[in-house]
Amino acid sequence: MKKADIEEFFRRLQERDPEPKSELEWTNPYTLLVAVTLSAQATDAGVNKATRALFKKVSTPQEMLALGEEGLKEHIKTIGLYNTKAKNIIKAARDLVEKHGGEVPRDRQSLEKLAGVGRKTANVVLNVAFGQPTMAVDTHIFRVANRTGLAPGRTPLAVEKKLLKVVPEKYLVHAHHWLILLGRYICKARKPNCPVCPVSDLCRYKDKTKAPA
Repeated sequence: MKKADIEEFFRRLQERDPEPKSELEWTNPYTLLVAVTLSAQATDAGVNKATRALFKKVSTPQEMLALGEEGLKEHIKTIGLYNTKAKNIIKAARDLVEKHGGEVPRDRQSLEKLAGVGRKTANVVLNVAFGQPTMAVDTHIFRVANRTGLAPGRTPLAVEKKLLKVVPEKYLVHAHHWLILLGRYICKARKPNCPVCPVSDLCRYKDKTKAPA
């Protein structure tokens, strides 16, 4: 995609939604970290349903340790892989208390050392909680970047690096949310809704869907 087209691509997305927000519910950087950890292979809606009661009791790593692994499981048992996630969340809470004074670190290297936290989770926390211009490439962003020709790549890391290179700096803080929402609601995996897409004319996808006659 040409530089001018990329600029227009994000200008339109910004025009539609100037201040996009994560669909995960959270109250501070720690609850965001927990929510994102739980969201792996789960829907945001499913995570929110489980965490509403949890976050009334827990808002710090110290409170999570007090709740304990079994107590946590009771809250998140509706979420896939909850046993492994509970174990990781408790271990991460312990490390946050012992190594970071109970605070969520603001750098990727420290975040990725926490149990259950990979590059994508770290990028979400850095972007959403701390406003850093990171690109958390999930399945939606990976699909949109490749399908549209915005930033083709064979791996999430390749797409992440390319997006960070081609997205104009002024759009970087919100870019990952715009792309996730585009992929989740319009540029869907099985059948993209091209007729309502705000960037359809800029997109390089050859098999665009047509509006019903």
